[in-house]
Amino acid sequence: SPSFARRPKTIVKTSIVAMGRIGMRYLFRAIASTRQREAFTGAALLLVIGVALLMTKVGMSPALGAFVAGVVLANSEYRHELESDLEPFKGILLGLFFLGVGAAIDFGYIRDHLLLVIGGAVALILVKGAILYGLSWVKGNRCTSALLFSASLAAGGEFAFVLITLALSSGVLSPETGRATVAIVALSMASTPLLILAAQHSVSCKPSQKTERESDAKDEGSPVILCGFGRFGHAVGRLLRSRGYGCTVLDHDSDQVELLRVLGVPIFYGDASRPELLTIAGAAKAKILVIALKDADTTLKIVENARRHHPHLKIFVRAYSRVEAYEYLKIGEELVYRDTLDSSLRLGADVLRTLGESDEAAERATRLYRERDELMVRDMAQHRDDSKEFYSAAQEAHRTLDELMRSDIEASRAEGSKAG
Repeated sequence: SPSFARRPKTIVKTSIVAMGRIGMRYLFRAIASTRQREAFTGAALLLVIGVALLMTKVGMSPALGAFVAGVVLANSEYRHELESDLEPFKGILLGLFFLGVGAAIDFGYIRDHLLLVIGGAVALILVKGAILYGLSWVKGNRCTSALLFSASLAAGGEFAFVLITLALSSGVLSPETGRATVAIVALSMASTPLLILAAQHSVSCKPSQKTERESDAKDEGSPVILCGFGRFGHAVGRLLRSRGYGCTVLDHDSDQVELLRVLGVPIFYGDASRPELLTIAGAAKAKILVIALKDADTTLKIVENARRHHPHLKIFVRAYSRVEAYEYLKIGEELVYRDTLDSSLRLGADVLRTLGESDEAAERATRLYRERDELMVRDMAQHRDDSKEFYSAAQEAHRTLDELMRSDIEASRAEGSKAG
């Protein structure tokens, strides 16, 4: 009977899942104890091939077997190790998968049913694209962003072929319908580059049409204006407020502003690169402008506007990288603070202590490094446009730093000998 015929397939699938839940844990634990990465890789590949062959023996698709084996491995506690070990094979296996997909396409069927295949592909793209566009719109993306998102994912995916194979092996789809579905999905995937190009060149939606949220900044009479309240700026703002100093905070990330307001942080939404916004925020009465933004172009605009309209402000600038520090120093900014310098030197000092150096020696070494490095950055900023002079200055600065460190080590040893 049909139910009896399906029984071996059900038993096989149930056995594989049970083996994955119970047996694989002990198998991979034993393999892990050998500390042989090759054994992990071999066992995973053997499992996939073995399950695929087992599925074939009971009259099911090997692709379904490989899929089930993948599910078993993905739910294993060793999945991260397996993912790392199988990474070199991923490209090859994907290539084989798509070769198999290409071999499964019946081009004769496409020729004989061209309108059906094209119509099905267009319908798939339109329906899926419309759903994705709506979801992207609901999530806050507008126009071009939503269009690019939907165009990139509107076609069918490779997982569709796994589902089609499963449906064919289970008798859900007839061979005729399966051939049509494979052809439609393949054609939709082939059209993805064209869809993305069309979306990029679309003139129906422009980013400039995006409705900009109005700034809600106001003059609080604070002596400090802080632009940017991310991972760098929030520490500055919290320190100032904890010491009782007023600080007007501006940020251009509306989600960040709303989140911080829920947490009770007084912050205003606004693009600080707009000259009028600094005026609204009280720049005429403020004494200090702190720019703690990651984006260099926005930072340069704010500096330029502040110098032009509020020259009395003392400007403190965050540099996200060494290259940005060169740019800010080159335009005359003196109070430039690199993003990770302090934390890097603190870590370096702790490493020196762990290696056996005294607290005094570690602190002196980091102080010397900071002083020389800041001088080096300022010197190299002057040669930023001349690559030959720039690299020459860098080499000279490194030699000077090495000589200073050697001299400091010798002085420390001499002091230790006298003390002894």
